Amino acid sequence: MAKRKNKALLNKILALAGALFLIGALLAGYLAYVTILKPNVHIGREYTHFFIPTGSTFDDVKEALLAEGIVENEKTFQWLAEKKRYPNRVLPGRYRIYDDMGNNDLINLLRSGVQDPVNVTFNNIRTKEQLAGVVASYIEADSLSIITLLNDPETMQQFDLTTETAVLLFIPNTYELFWNTSARQLLDRMNREHNAFWTRRRMQQAEKIGMTPIEVAIMASIVRQETSKKDEMATIAGVYVNRIKRNIPLQADPTVVFAVGDFSINRVLNRHLAIDSPYNTYKYPGLPPGPISLPEPYIIEAVLNYEDHEYVFFCARDDFSGYHAFAKTYSEHLQNARRYQRALNERRIMQ
Repeated sequence: MAKRKNKALLNKILALAGALFLIGALLAGYLAYVTILKPNVHIGREYTHFFIPTGSTFDDVKEALLAEGIVENEKTFQWLAEKKRYPNRVLPGRYRIYDDMGNNDLINLLRSGVQDPVNVTFNNIRTKEQLAGVVASYIEADSLSIITLLNDPETMQQFDLTTETAVLLFIPNTYELFWNTSARQLLDRMNREHNAFWTRRRMQQAEKIGMTPIEVAIMASIVRQETSKKDEMATIAGVYVNRIKRNIPLQADPTVVFAVGDFSINRVLNRHLAIDSPYNTYKYPGLPPGPISLPEPYIIEAVLNYEDHEYVFFCARDDFSGYHAFAKTYSEHLQNARRYQRALNERRIMQ
């Protein structure tokens, strides 16, 4: 009888232990689910970009996630982050975080360093400062750090450039970069793109017309400011080539505007022509020491394939179509210029 009672008691104890174990297992499973798999990201849209600046600590990341309303439960996030040793592996960058991510997926993403790159686009650039400002708006490096390198002779010498020609390292286009790209990494990447653009064919073309790639790009920068019409760019390039061959100053108005530094000028006057600057191609023969804008690839191609003709003059047409009237003689050019000046006066465009 006692044996039966003991066996029954043992069975009850085992049943209770089993029930407690099951409850414990279920509780542990639920806690694991809450901590690891349950969505802890609630942003109200499909995804958001989260930025981790260079040098950030785990506490910086956690505070930013909370401040931006990305992480809901701080304790579960921190517990799992510590278990996965994320505080020892904080990697800077731009991360795409999706709504309803669990802590595990979020921490794995941030630990991986797999960033969502940015598409950096720059065109219609006139100055070094403008270029630095545009690029810096896409990446972590600020414009000052970029300008500092572009203005450093030793750095630019490493790329076979001067501080005057520094911007020519940048070929206008759209590039995929990581957000945490430094100023130096930016220059190294642009150097690779520059070298890829200046293929053997283009190098041979430049050599064939008696110019270096830098000289081609400088001339292209002037052509870019002379016309927006693609179908006459090669013609204008041909004029400049003819003037250089005949030792005639380029007398390009856009270079004077660049020298003055006032890009709102619509009409170059005698007082502008008097400015003493190596960029004033009325005063100094040949090409200026650097570009006056950043030429796109198709404009560089127009210079490499300049039109072979006898024109040595051109001026804007008086119909304000954006096209130009070309001339072989100075007397013919004067007639074209007078017509254009009359049109300017009639429209009261005085400066």
